[in-house]
Amino acid sequence: MAERLHRVPSRFVVEHWARATFPEDDEWIALVRAPEGLTVVREAPPWAEGETWVGFYGGAERGARRPDSLSALANPLADSGIPVFVASTYHADLVLVPEERLTEAAAALRGAGFAISE
Repeated sequence: MAERLHRVPSRFVVEHWARATFPEDDEWIALVRAPEGLTVVREAPPWAEGETWVGFYGGAERGARRPDSLSALANPLADSGIPVFVASTYHADLVLVPEERLTEAAAALRGAGFAISE
């Protein structure tokens, strides 16, 4: 049985805020604080220009996390030369790829044995 991924219908932007410690709004999806600043993932507004990302979310049905969970998603994308940005949860991973590479990313993941639902 193929492992299932859900294609997240939203478009995302990944922002870097060099001097921020926390966003003033609550419109973010994921936050990562590091010494060089804050990385913020949020839904892209309809008028967003520049780099936008689309995502695949998977793993909620597998229960306990496997040691190879993330690499199983990232390796086929890397082998196809597709950049990723990952936000992991307790249960699953949100793997973002550049929007213009969506078709290619889906093909790479299907080729690696994933079933993708819209």
